[in-house]
Order: sequence, then C-alpha cells, then structure tokens
Amino acid sequence: MKGVYILIMKLSKSRRIKIGKLGTFLFPAGKYAYVGSALNNLEKRIERHKSKNKKFHGHIDYFLKYAKITDTFIIETKRRIECSLAEKINGKITAEKFGSMDCRCRSHLFLLPF
Repeated sequence: MKGVYILIMKLSKSRRIKIGKLGTFLFPAGKYAYVGSALNNLEKRIERHKSKNKKFHGHIDYFLKYAKITDTFIIETKRRIECSLAEKINGKITAEKFGSMDCRCRSHLFLLPF
C-alpha cells in the first residue's frame, strides 16, 4: 500500500527532547499530529513507528521515545499529498522543520489545540 498518514500522539508531560541533528526543543504536554508518507510499504512504516525497539532514522523516532500513538489515519494514494495535508492541520509548531527537511514546509509535527 502507498499513501500518507497522520499519527495522533499524546505526550503526557512537557519535555525537552533532542531531535537528532535538528536540535533540542521543548515540547509541551498535549496531543500532537504528525503527517508522514510512505510511497512503498505504508503498513510497515506505521508498524515501525509503533515499535519501541528500533534504530532512530527520522525526527519522529526521537519524539516517539516519549510520546504514545493514540490513533492513526491513513489515506491510500500514489500522489505526494503529504505537504498539502500538513498545511491544513490547525496546530502549533513546536519544532521548525520537524519531519520536513526535504520540503518547504515549516513542520510536519503540530501541537493540537484540543
């Protein structure tokens, strides 16, 4: 399966988290949404995100060391709609360029207002 996904996560308490080479950021406690894509093996990508035993590759891996995935939304598509989907999320950016080093988006991780 190919497509994009949104992970909804809960960070139980505020934390300073080092996100690889991106730097260290203060993430307030709350619910977060992360927009990602997998143009191959979407199911395996999401399984990997849910796994606690993995090497850290992407920014989200560092965040998921402390946050818990509470929900996942999948859109099956062959088109690259990750950025347009991220633009539509109404949330606060707590880490500039999180998950978006290869695009022009400010971030793909958002602190949700609820």
